[in-house]
Amino acid sequence: MHMKNPLILGIESSCDETGLALYQAGQGLLAHTLHSQIALHNEYGGVVPELASRDHVRHALPLLRQALHIAKRSLDDIDAIAFTQGPGLSGALLVGASIANALAYTLDVPTIGVHHLEGHLLSPLLSDPAPSFPFVALLVSGGHTQLMRVDGVGHYTLLGESVDDAAGEAFDKSAKLLGLDYPGGALLAKLAQNGTPGRFKLPRPMLHSGDLDFSFSGLKTAVLLAVQKNDSDDQTRADIAHAAQEAIVDVLASKAMSALKQTGLKQLVVAGGVGANKALRERLDSAVAKRDGHVFYPDIEFCTDNGAMIAFAGAMRLQKQEGQLDYRFNIKPRWDLQELNYAD
Repeated sequence: MHMKNPLILGIESSCDETGLALYQAGQGLLAHTLHSQIALHNEYGGVVPELASRDHVRHALPLLRQALHIAKRSLDDIDAIAFTQGPGLSGALLVGASIANALAYTLDVPTIGVHHLEGHLLSPLLSDPAPSFPFVALLVSGGHTQLMRVDGVGHYTLLGESVDDAAGEAFDKSAKLLGLDYPGGALLAKLAQNGTPGRFKLPRPMLHSGDLDFSFSGLKTAVLLAVQKNDSDDQTRADIAHAAQEAIVDVLASKAMSALKQTGLKQLVVAGGVGANKALRERLDSAVAKRDGHVFYPDIEFCTDNGAMIAFAGAMRLQKQEGQLDYRFNIKPRWDLQELNYAD
């Protein structure tokens, strides 16, 4: 499947963001459009899968029209369509997969099923400066906390992962216990800025476990106890928020540094929504600089789920001669990233 500078449409619909983007090899990202469902799910305190699926249906095609308008392209210019095949919410994934394959069938172009985490993993390559292979990647989001060694597109080695809650979940659940709106990670970080360092001592689960795995459920329990045992005045809430953020950042930074040490690599890539956290960025920048290394982050707009990372991952896959013209499709709500690895 040889195409010169193909135009790739990327569709992301794995959870509560509908993202569509157009990426052209040789030119880069031409357009990306995004609809977030935060307001829709806020009153429920979490993502409601059925509502998420219906909202993807509602917004996908208007976002596509918008992206084509921004890029000054037409449907007929599209050479391939990449979509998030998994992991994620089944119904939400089905919306993106259905649209991608129906549209590709109509246009007679190939489809590429993309792993959501591969999209996150490769998203810093859209930025300037971009990392070069190999690097260590810290994937931190609401659903995933993993350390990976990345030797190239399709060459991933899992170094460690969370045995329970993801870091993003720990942020959101701690925020909920402090009475903050959903999703609370960014709100907790904002509240933490007014916190008194050291007033509360919260656990750092698995900090000294000797491996690169994570655990955050014990921290959530400690936050609950701190909230129950103390007055809920603004300062106390800010102090607990500060302690919770420090605990999460300590564990993430410590394990990331251990991963660099074990692999002997100097480059760290941070991807996923928690990668936007200012305290985490400051800690990692400082720690990695002391090792004469460098940290790479996606642009803030690409930290959370988006179509740009799916279009880009699709373009990388297309270079490897991937893509199919058989429009029967399946989705993979659970999907191990290492299953993507090439044999070469």
